[in-house]
Amino acid sequence: MRYAEVYKSWQEDPEGFWMKAAEAIDWVRPPSRALFDEKAPIYEWFSDALCNTCWNAVDRHVEAGRGEQPAIIYDSPVTNTKASITFAELKDRVARLAGALAARGVEKGDRVVIYMPMVPEAVIAMLACGRIGAIHSVVFGGFAANELAVRIDDATPKAIIAGSCGIEPGRIVPYKPLLDGAIEMASHKPEFCVILQREQQRAELVEGRDIDWQDFVADAEPVDCVPVAGNHPSYILYTSGTTGQPKGVVRHTAGQLVALNWTMKNIYGVEPGEVFWAASDVGWVVGHSYIVYGPLIHGNTTIVFEGKPVGTPDAGTFWRVIDEHKVRSFFTAPTAFRAIKRDDPEGKLIENYDISHLRALFLAGERADPDTIQWAERVMKVPVIDHWWQTETGWAIAANPLGIELLPIKYGSPSVPMPGYDVRILDQEGKELPAGELGAIVIRLPLPPGTLPTLWNAEERFIKSYLSRFPGFYETGDAGYKDEDGYLFIMARTDDVINVAGHRLSTGAMEEVLASHPDVAECAVIGVADELKGQLPVGFLCLNAGCNRPHEEIVAEVVSLVRERIGPVAAFKQAVVVERLPKTRSGKILRGTMVKIANGEPFKTPATIDDPAILDEIAEALKTLGYPKG
Repeated sequence: MRYAEVYKSWQEDPEGFWMKAAEAIDWVRPPSRALFDEKAPIYEWFSDALCNTCWNAVDRHVEAGRGEQPAIIYDSPVTNTKASITFAELKDRVARLAGALAARGVEKGDRVVIYMPMVPEAVIAMLACGRIGAIHSVVFGGFAANELAVRIDDATPKAIIAGSCGIEPGRIVPYKPLLDGAIEMASHKPEFCVILQREQQRAELVEGRDIDWQDFVADAEPVDCVPVAGNHPSYILYTSGTTGQPKGVVRHTAGQLVALNWTMKNIYGVEPGEVFWAASDVGWVVGHSYIVYGPLIHGNTTIVFEGKPVGTPDAGTFWRVIDEHKVRSFFTAPTAFRAIKRDDPEGKLIENYDISHLRALFLAGERADPDTIQWAERVMKVPVIDHWWQTETGWAIAANPLGIELLPIKYGSPSVPMPGYDVRILDQEGKELPAGELGAIVIRLPLPPGTLPTLWNAEERFIKSYLSRFPGFYETGDAGYKDEDGYLFIMARTDDVINVAGHRLSTGAMEEVLASHPDVAECAVIGVADELKGQLPVGFLCLNAGCNRPHEEIVAEVVSLVRERIGPVAAFKQAVVVERLPKTRSGKILRGTMVKIANGEPFKTPATIDDPAILDEIAEALKTLGYPKG
């Protein structure tokens, strides 16, 4: 079947479509039906089933005779370590950790916070929780103590599993002092903490509370998988909320199993046994869905990579990993490719490696500008597929489904909606807009399996945040349009659509133009307040390594490019060259914070920021343009 037929088969019979997909999962008790809509607009999938995530991700592959297949390849250029763990070894290690947790009283429904670097033990901890029905909440390793404390108070974990430290290029980040500080600040206190001691920096253990991981599992009895209901939460993952209070996105067990398994073949085009690599972190949704659960449920080998796209040791590290481990399908963020392109604009380093077995590169996390996609296509000589999704959805809303058929690629578009997603473009009054018109992107309810059914202990907030503005629809918070062929174009967060003298303009469209300039490696456009026109766009440019042309020349060229391609209506007259852009650790540019600096408004440094010092550099750059005014 081709994409159009597959999508139509879902539209005509959603129940049948998802029940068919559910046949690929091992059930203790199969679901009697797919959708449970009695509590609409709160929807659940496969609620009356009994199942276990860990069984589907680990044990069943061992039972099927594939115990000797590598489940996890650990590749850590920052510690110069490589290791491979088979499914049989993974089962043993997970069952022992699960047994140790159970022996300390962790039961089905208890929460466990995981605060770990990119090491196999992070994956083992997640799977061990799933094995006994505990609900894990992974917090990005190295997150600030006060932010970790907020999450501890919201999730109220019985236990915390942490690493002693994380390793960044050229420095060690001690995690234990941050964890100690967070526990001190939090009202809720965990009963115990398990600490993975890393040789790069061992942690001081608090007597009576902290246990060394090795001692914890040394005499543990392995335990079997505990069946849980289909609507039992697999995990809570916090995403930043507009109020400063993080939102605990909940993922139900059965929906996640069915949806993620379906995506591995149909979207990413891999068969069981092949190597899949998502260069992300287990602290983010991509790490949950496509380092841990998706690949392992489907029987793929997954790579746990502890390094960076550049600097560990150079901009060729991705090519080395793809070559060495024979990666079939690769997924990372556009920002990683912009960093590689900036360090190696000609793509020379790839010539040292053989990546011929790679089928495709997938990009998500930030809008993938056409220039970055075309550069990657030229250098890698494989299809480069932009796809779009959110922490909340857990898997792609729109993609180019490689495993069904590779549709024509349209630069700047993540292609078409996936089965389960009825995507509409609405104006501010909730009226559907014709093709080509910019509006709010919404998804008709119910959302498909594997997406968030609610927020942790905050159902009212879930309805208010996502379902209230456009009744009957989930509000994505993104703005964009559909073309005549049904392709989606995600142009900006709704907050990043700027109003210049009554014209609603997309900052994403302007960024696309700036990125096409041969000297620009990366860029951002924000809308700043203006008395006369309401808002005016301001551009920030990061230049390619080795570019030594006068900055004012480059600025003049990008200003004229925007005028030529978007028109004088954009009123784009100001841009500044900066060394780097403020980003979250997952690569999202913090445009909202930049707007506040430009407008002279008070702001809170986002907890997810990669390096807070960049905000001072942005403030200095804005001063040269006369911001904030007055």
